[in-house]
Amino acid sequence: MLCPIPESLPAALVAMVACLRVLSDTPVTLRDPMSMERTNLLNMAKLSIKGLIESALSFGRTLDSDYPPLQQFFVVMEHCLKHGLKVKKSFLGYNKSLWGPLEMVEKLCPEAGEIAASVRDLPGLKTPLGRARAWLRLALMQKRLADYLRLLITRKDLLSDFYDNSAVMVEEEGAVIVGLLVGLNVIDANLCVKGEDLDTQVGVIDFSMYLKNDIDDYRSGERNGQIAAILDQKNYVEELNRQLNSSVHGLQGRVDNLEKSNSILIEELAIAKNNIIKLQEENHQLRNENTIILIKAQQQLEVCLLQCPDVENELVVQVSMKQEMDLAMKLLEKDIHEKQDTLIGLRHQLDEVKAINVEMYTKMQTSDDGMKQKNDMITRLEEKTNQITATMKQLEQSDKDLLSQTRTLAMSFVKCASTDTENQYKLVKDISF
Repeated sequence: MLCPIPESLPAALVAMVACLRVLSDTPVTLRDPMSMERTNLLNMAKLSIKGLIESALSFGRTLDSDYPPLQQFFVVMEHCLKHGLKVKKSFLGYNKSLWGPLEMVEKLCPEAGEIAASVRDLPGLKTPLGRARAWLRLALMQKRLADYLRLLITRKDLLSDFYDNSAVMVEEEGAVIVGLLVGLNVIDANLCVKGEDLDTQVGVIDFSMYLKNDIDDYRSGERNGQIAAILDQKNYVEELNRQLNSSVHGLQGRVDNLEKSNSILIEELAIAKNNIIKLQEENHQLRNENTIILIKAQQQLEVCLLQCPDVENELVVQVSMKQEMDLAMKLLEKDIHEKQDTLIGLRHQLDEVKAINVEMYTKMQTSDDGMKQKNDMITRLEEKTNQITATMKQLEQSDKDLLSQTRTLAMSFVKCASTDTENQYKLVKDISF
């Protein structure tokens, strides 16, 4: 809880303490430096935007580049946009450039392409910081600064390439500042970006503008009115001067365009005259050539008329010869057709002979195959006959052997039998064949 401010303090100290209280909205226990910086920048943005809107509405006039609250507003915005900006290593060393994230707005909003193109075309800007300052001024004059920055802070993925995670543009303070910028759309700003040195300006926040005491406020009321009237007259004169300069530049541009078009027309007229002279010369030459051609044609016609009877006789001879040749050609064609028919018939007969030969050859091959099969069968039969004959011979021999063996056995049996003659006779009779 904050202590009450003693009434015995001077007015300047009271205003300073009040300003410090405004700048310290966060608790004292907060130790994060980045968070404290974001809070301080947010409070300074609030004061700057509020003071700019109130002073502009009280004066009721168009703001120019020399207006101190407007200058301080751009300084505060520059500090807010620089907060947490990543350091990038380049060929010349390390730098922090605001132009990188602001240039990305062109891809998010095509309407911002006009501002970016105007900034790139400014001849006096040589540094990225100067281009970023010019971009902020042109966006404010266009009354689209809040819209462009709102599109930028919504793309955290793009901002992560340029800012740290604790930067103002990435945290909630950036959204609050963008919301405050919407109020600047009620202000009309007329800033001359082309003639201003934006590369070497030093952006320092002037806290004295926000620490004025009550006495100074009372005394400066009348002076502010006088200054406002003087500034109004000055702005009116400057506006007239700018309008006259713009009209002079416009007229000068028209004069230059007319001079260029006049010189172009003069050149085209000279070229057209040269072309006309060339065409006339070509026409005269063609006429001469036409006259010579007509004379030669008449001479050739006279020669042809003199040679006409001989030519007619030759023509009659040629016609008769042509007729004879046509008749001979017809006879030759007839003879050729007859010979072609004869050839066709002979070809048919040849095809038939070929077919018969093929058929006979096929039959001959078939008969040869049959004869081979029959010869093979005869050979096999002869082999079998020889085998059977050999077998029969073997059987006959075996029969003879058996008969001789039987007779031998019978005789031996007879010898061993009884001496009875009758029984011996019966036994021999039974054994004999």
